[in-house]
Amino acid sequence: MNPEPTGQLVPTPTGYDLIITRTYRAPVDDVWASVTEPERTARWFGPWRGEAGPGRTVEVQLVFEESAPWYPMRIEACEPPYRLAVVTDDAVGSWSLELLLAEADGTTELRLVHHLTSTEQLGETGPGWEYYLDMLTAARTGGPQPEFDQYYPSQKAYFESLK
Repeated sequence: MNPEPTGQLVPTPTGYDLIITRTYRAPVDDVWASVTEPERTARWFGPWRGEAGPGRTVEVQLVFEESAPWYPMRIEACEPPYRLAVVTDDAVGSWSLELLLAEADGTTELRLVHHLTSTEQLGETGPGWEYYLDMLTAARTGGPQPEFDQYYPSQKAYFESLK
């Protein structure tokens, strides 16, 4: 399997938005559950714990990363079933992310938007998000889970070319 990168980089007044989209033949409520319910996020990203809600911080375990670390994730906005905005802060820096969902004719489009102030790490982050969204697809369909080495470093040049 050689997955094709799909990410787009859009300039914004404060930096850039890295946008990666997936489409599911499913109602928006079901896709929302896949990205917000801890037992379902555990299948493709990692479980989370804590009291969820706008302005609150939960901890998310990155079970598919080395040593499966837990990271704090502050919920900036939660507008079921259409928008979830979060911020993570760790040793690498602060990441501002949004998941935007829209349903039409029984199909739900999910857009992951990573708000960037710099494109410095684009060659590393882009393949990572492609991997995680394909993990989500595999979790939803019951298909085989992709391997990260199918995305990185092979997709690095694509994302670097978006700068």
